[in-house]
Amino acid sequence: QVQLVESGGGLVQAGGSLRLSCAASGRTNRRYAMGWFRQAPGKEREFVAAINWSGTSTYYTDSVKGRFTISRDNAKNTVFLQMNSLKPEDTAAYYCAAVSQPGSYGSSWFTSKGSYDYWGQGTQVTVSS
Repeated sequence: QVQLVESGGGLVQAGGSLRLSCAASGRTNRRYAMGWFRQAPGKEREFVAAINWSGTSTYYTDSVKGRFTISRDNAKNTVFLQMNSLKPEDTAAYYCAAVSQPGSYGSSWFTSKGSYDYWGQGTQVTVSS
């Protein structure tokens, strides 16, 4: 089992920045791909960004490309999401997710919420206009 705890959410004005963190604990000796998803009220949870276990490949949904950056520090079992140039439409609860990555996979595996086995409780991001 892996436990994930997100932090760093908050209220920010449009154009501002936030950095989300996700700390993993428990059975972290495996290689895990990590992802960030978000869910706005009344909407389905959607993919935001993902990173492979080694940090050499990253994936983003089109709406955040050039504004968000996902990274990881495996020594600290932590993944980050740097969010710049925030927009009101980025307002949502942001969830960290993890899945064991025993091999190489295509981008669709990383971007599908069905691929992930472990989820955090979420952190709220609110962007005011």
